[in-house]
Amino acid sequence: MKLTDTFVKRKQGNGNVQKHSDGGGLFLYITPTGKKSWRLAYRFAGKQKLLVIGPYPAISLKEARERRDAAKKLLVDNIDPSAAKQAAKVAAANAARDSFETVAREWVERNAAKWSDAYRLNIIDRLERDIFGTLGKRPIKTITAPELLAVLRKIEERGAVETAHRGLSDCGRIFRYAIVTGRAERDVAADLRGALTRPQETHFATMTDPKDIGKILRDIDEYNGLVSVRYVLKLIPYFFVRSSELAKAEWAEFDLDKAEWRIPAERMKMRRIHIVPIARQPMEILRELHTFSGQGQYLFPGKGKLSPSVDGKSLIWALRRKMGYSKDVMSIHGFRAMASTYLNEQGYNRDWIERQLAHSERDSIRAAYNYAEYLPERRKMMQDYADYLTALKEQQ
Repeated sequence: MKLTDTFVKRKQGNGNVQKHSDGGGLFLYITPTGKKSWRLAYRFAGKQKLLVIGPYPAISLKEARERRDAAKKLLVDNIDPSAAKQAAKVAAANAARDSFETVAREWVERNAAKWSDAYRLNIIDRLERDIFGTLGKRPIKTITAPELLAVLRKIEERGAVETAHRGLSDCGRIFRYAIVTGRAERDVAADLRGALTRPQETHFATMTDPKDIGKILRDIDEYNGLVSVRYVLKLIPYFFVRSSELAKAEWAEFDLDKAEWRIPAERMKMRRIHIVPIARQPMEILRELHTFSGQGQYLFPGKGKLSPSVDGKSLIWALRRKMGYSKDVMSIHGFRAMASTYLNEQGYNRDWIERQLAHSERDSIRAAYNYAEYLPERRKMMQDYADYLTALKEQQ
């Protein structure tokens, strides 16, 4: 007699193993404690065998019958249902191991040591937000160029053209990693070169007019907001560093006797030690700052455990809302461009400037060892520039 949904639902454990047949080898198996599952008894190659179909109620009576019928069809074709189930399980595990998301996260982990935390998190954020949702579970070798393009087009459609290009670049590197690890045969991202909308070239707003530079330096001196923010703004014109590198600076990185700041590799974008010679003017500011935060870890302490050091948003708020400089007039990053423009115009050696700006070095092996290159020349250049800024600030 065939089983019914009501019978299967109401049947409880009785301290013994129970088997209730539904016909065709399918039966409901109940453990002594009452756990239920579907099983199929069958013969293959002259041997009695058993296939565990799955648990109830995750698999209903109707679905259990469908799976029984599917197994019977395999037997007609001389295929062992148990072997087929195991092969499918292995294939699913391999697909998960070779999925785009798995390969991508492995690639990130492999490269994390040479990236800054911020750079790594930006890549992960782009992948999680825009790529994984559509392509993450797919075996990477099955993804086609049109499928990847469709995902990138959606990013473009929301106006994030630059993000779409960065996503394409990330995917290209992931596909190439998959190739060398034997999980893909080609880089389909390479087929999309020229397929995306060209991003408009943008530049960080900066100042080059001496009068404007003098004015913003005087405005910084008069800024009376958060102490940490005020000192970041005072120092950033002199150091040529990125705002995140300065905002997270720690006193342990500074040798005030040598007038030198050594930023550790893990905090630099290119994951290499960077030396910043400290000119006389910023040294005076640092000694003044030391009386405020010198007993702590950070030069510019934040508002607690969640923000141990001042953040970039606070700097932008101060520049925009407190000091009145709009984004098309001046940016925090613009202080780097300001220094680069002036020093190049004055004929300083380009290698000195590029080294001080910590721009990427094409020869990565050479770059790992040349963080002290041109240090005496850079020290003089930094002092010359500090003197230039002082002269502008004193001009009314």
